[in-house]
Amino acid sequence: MEFGAQVSCYRTSWDNIKAIVDRLEAGRWGSVWFADHYIPPPGRPEEEHLNAFEGMALIAAVAGFTEKLRLGHLVLGNTYRNPALVAKMAGTIDQISHGRFCLSIGAAWFKREHEAYGWDFPSMKERQDRLEEACKLIRELIHADGPVTHEGEYYKLDNALLAPGSFGDPIPIMVGGTGEKRTLRTLARYGDVFNLDGWAGGPMTAEYLNYKWSVVERHCENTGRDPAEIRKTILIPALLSDDKAAVDAFMQGRRLGAGSAAGSKNYIIDRVGEIIDAGVDEIMFGGILSDQPDEFVRFEEEVIAAFD
Repeated sequence: MEFGAQVSCYRTSWDNIKAIVDRLEAGRWGSVWFADHYIPPPGRPEEEHLNAFEGMALIAAVAGFTEKLRLGHLVLGNTYRNPALVAKMAGTIDQISHGRFCLSIGAAWFKREHEAYGWDFPSMKERQDRLEEACKLIRELIHADGPVTHEGEYYKLDNALLAPGSFGDPIPIMVGGTGEKRTLRTLARYGDVFNLDGWAGGPMTAEYLNYKWSVVERHCENTGRDPAEIRKTILIPALLSDDKAAVDAFMQGRRLGAGSAAGSKNYIIDRVGEIIDAGVDEIMFGGILSDQPDEFVRFEEEVIAAFD
């Protein structure tokens, strides 16, 4: 079982991010994940002046001073960058990290960012169409032995080569989101990693995970894909605290669904055990107090160590 940490990259400093990653690298953690936002969500006007580190530049920097942690985003917004550029960045980061990068991408949702930076914010249908085409294009570039030409509705390539490409095995693609008609179908066609995102508000239970996975399996059957090729992961919002008021504030302030891992050590260990029994390959924890690097050490020693 692998455990990862989602580390905040907004309302913070580089020194604080690095201090957290140093602790993850030295501990039992297997991966580190960042968001991809240009304004701290949910977009309060009084917070727009606060730091929001650019996701790809940040993870390239982290790749340069780590050796074991796998690296990724939860998740990149497709509308922020041309997908061929994303593939090019991914190849560079995978080389820097010696094969530790996962390319995670979703349709994007944060309208205010698009307004602020002058990017188009299409309809949900068009964003889903763009995401599907982007994933197809990125997969073609990653897996091709030579130049790629692509004539799509939104993106075009003319004899484009991904060099450098993957360091070793092909860079895995995580498709963010769990929409049953479109997103999970895109995952079945072009993705390598499934992620159930607890920040989206669904219940973080084994039953809910298994239901969503059954949708993936159905799409795999329809597209001729073996679902065993896709890693199953889950992002669980987590707060390690015996203070009921703090736990209630954490849950209510973020509108989290049932099953988020917020509470005492024993409660979180029990919740994690249920998810492990459901057959996931990796659990990522988000929401750990990112302004306090030693909280990640405490979480590791009190929760993750229970699964050694």
